[in-house]
Amino acid sequence: MTPKLYIYDHCPFCVKAEMIFGLKNLPYERIILLNDDEATPIGMVGRKSLPILEEEGRFMPESMDIVTHIDQQGTPVLTGTPNPAITEWISVTSSTLYNLFLPRAACAPLPEFATTAARAYFLTKKEAATGPFFEILRDSEAGIGNLNVMLKMLAPLIRSPEAVNGTLSTDDIHLFAHLHSLSLVRGIVYPPAVEAYRQTMSRLSGVGLYDAIAA
Repeated sequence: MTPKLYIYDHCPFCVKAEMIFGLKNLPYERIILLNDDEATPIGMVGRKSLPILEEEGRFMPESMDIVTHIDQQGTPVLTGTPNPAITEWISVTSSTLYNLFLPRAACAPLPEFATTAARAYFLTKKEAATGPFFEILRDSEAGIGNLNVMLKMLAPLIRSPEAVNGTLSTDDIHLFAHLHSLSLVRGIVYPPAVEAYRQTMSRLSGVGLYDAIAA
């Protein structure tokens, strides 16, 4: 039976789970839940958390557990050695990225926000942690400038458009999910090496970027 993957389109952890299916060219059924649907994931794994993989009536949460499980089916593709510099770059940029990303996700035409209630649920939950989204959107210039500087520092770390370290590894899962979220932020300038990498990884993984709806 074709595995089912329950996701939110905007969720970087869900992007990670989707990527491994694309990188291994394996079929799966993509099921997007409304953001205010608590009952479905709680019924599967006991908490509201996506992604969730369903195989033959069994459910698996946690993005990297799903990545490892799927990669171990047949010949693994994530065989490269991670680079601590990539982990550090992701860590240093995460706070700024998600501060900019979340209010833009709340406004985006994404299927998990197909109802007013679902969008309001997301906004209420996230604003409780970040503060008012309108203030973040108003004051985005400094954060965007910081990320553009950091992208210049990422560029020389990319050894190949097809794998950040030259051979596919878990670094590619984490880095592309990060860049996927970044693609929703207008004003980001991608150095040529970063642009080639994110476009190539989008094609290889089958996970589209948000460039056309960036705000």
